[in-house]
Amino acid sequence: MDQLWPLPELPAPDLEALYDYPADLREPFVRANFVCSMDGAVTVEGRSAGLSDPGDRTVFALQRAMADVIMVGAGTARAEGYRGVRLPAEHAALRRRLGLSGVPPIAVVTGTCWLTPQHVLVADTAVPPIVITVRNAPAEHRSVLADAGVPVLIAGEDRVDVATAVRLLGERGLNRVLCEGGPGLFTDLIAADLVDELCLTISPRLVAGPAGRIAAGPRELGPRRLRLASAVHDEDALLLRYLREAG
Repeated sequence: MDQLWPLPELPAPDLEALYDYPADLREPFVRANFVCSMDGAVTVEGRSAGLSDPGDRTVFALQRAMADVIMVGAGTARAEGYRGVRLPAEHAALRRRLGLSGVPPIAVVTGTCWLTPQHVLVADTAVPPIVITVRNAPAEHRSVLADAGVPVLIAGEDRVDVATAVRLLGERGLNRVLCEGGPGLFTDLIAADLVDELCLTISPRLVAGPAGRIAAGPRELGPRRLRLASAVHDEDALLLRYLREAG
């Protein structure tokens, strides 16, 4: 990989240093990670895998290895076939060096408390997922998951309040938050002004068609300006990292 911005002083960037979280976090820091085509599509045939290349997959895995928790909307978890995180030996060693838990849990955001003890996220994982739902979600769903050892966090009455969700994760000591989508959850985080960092891979593909974009909703929220923190290219893919504007 070659670093484009800021101008490199070394032949290649130190990816661990580039993608590490701020030191000594006292509250949640929300990083969002997406891949999209050159024309803005976030999926090919309903999934993001058709846009990803080796460099993107390398950074995707590294970001997971550096996170306390991976936050994802229920629709994305279903569409992308989410399961418990599996870490290669080098990433397990990285987590030990950083003083992190063995494996980051998946936190599923779902207004209906979608998930069952039989789902692979629960039945085939090294660490139980976290379900973030609402008080009016079916009580039997919440009870069955709790009985299966799945933490169920209540963040709102009828609709998940993402500010409450992020705060509850922070109260559990999960300050390194990695959001992997989808567009609805990312939109809610933007609306709540909770996006501290956006990592965006531009895939060297044109897709067209009905595919959505990384954030989508019924109304405009007004622009939020971010500053470019780094730009790395791997072959023809461009991996961008943007941070919240200071102040």
